Amino acid sequence: MQSSENMTESSNEVMESDEHVLNFLDSMDSYLILMDSLSSALRQGWLDLASARYSMGTSRVNTTLLSLKPHNAPTTLQIENAETNTEAPRFTLCKWASSDDCEKCSEEAKFEEDDLLQNKSNTSQVQHQVQERRAEGCESPVSADNHAEKARSRSLSMFGTLVSPKLRATQLSFETALETLVEISNVRASLLCAYGQVQKDRNGDK
Repeated sequence: MQSSENMTESSNEVMESDEHVLNFLDSMDSYLILMDSLSSALRQGWLDLASARYSMGTSRVNTTLLSLKPHNAPTTLQIENAETNTEAPRFTLCKWASSDDCEKCSEEAKFEEDDLLQNKSNTSQVQHQVQERRAEGCESPVSADNHAEKARSRSLSMFGTLVSPKLRATQLSFETALETLVEISNVRASLLCAYGQVQKDRNGDK
């Protein structure tokens, strides 16, 4: 009887260790894919910027036009620290929004994540709660998109009233690169957490 219990316990430990290794490999795969996506986005952004500078002229697209006065950041990064050592911190990007909007969107994201973890079996209830939360706290997708478009146009106004479509493409490419960087940060945090679990399992086997 004791031998059977020991075998069951040993089998569970092996399964748990295998799961940690799979999580580590999955995080590594995601990390490499995102790094490739980041490289592509940056390459496209620099190509679009060179094309815009060629079509508009170097006098209209150069660093001397940038404002060096203090101003609020239109895009911010929020960090949610992990509650336990086995969890990874979470990075959230808030683009083209005020600090109040960032706080609301961060609360909404945390609310959705907690509910999805706690109520995986009850999908309809989770969706209903998320919709209610969105209606109470955050902007509609249409108004948020309009706000983002206005903010993008305002940031390009320093280059003149009529700007090259390539300059707008440059902005979107670098914006995509910024989003990818945040995703990479989240995946890297998960990767390090998974690696720590694998190392812990290895040390426990010795």
